[in-house]
Amino acid sequence: MEKLSIVVITLNEEKRIGRLLENLSNQTIQNFEVIVVDSNSDDATCEVAQAYQNALPGLTVHKMAARGTSLGRNTGVSLAQYERILFLDADVQLDEDFLRQATKQLAEKKLEVAGVYMGAQGLPLVHKLGYGLFNAGLFATQFFFPTAVGACIFSTKRAHQEIGGFDEEIVLCEDCDYVKRASQTWRFRFLNLTFGFDPRRLDQDGVFKMGCTYLSANVRRFWSGEMRKNEMNYQFGHYKEQ
Repeated sequence: MEKLSIVVITLNEEKRIGRLLENLSNQTIQNFEVIVVDSNSDDATCEVAQAYQNALPGLTVHKMAARGTSLGRNTGVSLAQYERILFLDADVQLDEDFLRQATKQLAEKKLEVAGVYMGAQGLPLVHKLGYGLFNAGLFATQFFFPTAVGACIFSTKRAHQEIGGFDEEIVLCEDCDYVKRASQTWRFRFLNLTFGFDPRRLDQDGVFKMGCTYLSANVRRFWSGEMRKNEMNYQFGHYKEQ
């Protein structure tokens, strides 16, 4: 199987990054490196990550002076050794066979860029309904106006470099813009897999409000293009610890 460069972006994730790195250390295949790109956290995120260097020999931790989701992902690719890239957020959880199944599907479907559905195992019923509706939207739009969840996206160096990486000027839905531009050159599809995702946004904003926010954002993108000035006045980083 092809080797992977896994780019994990972090910002004040000392309570979550260890769980993801533990998931990665337990994968059924270990043909990957992990690049943690930290957006100058105020907490012990980098120290927690570095503690996993024995469990993950291919782990490096890079702390940026500036902050930015797209900047972090682009920085990670610039440090990557391998052609196949996986972008992850720090609060993602993966089954132990996730990477093996994902690389197999990528090869079989001959995909350069691919998304992954959100899993709701162990979450309350209202969350499962919300995730189900969200995944249905991801499935439907992949054929004409691709969207994706930036917390778990597969790409390649060549695809990333050809489209100029993540647009660092986009405030909201930079992940959707990425896969949309990539799909103009390569076939984009979702893998038949799910990943665990921290429900803190749903817990605090509510399923209905979050659903309306992202539906409105993508309708606006469809008709008016990408949002570079936070036209929807979306508040970032307002989630409290649970």
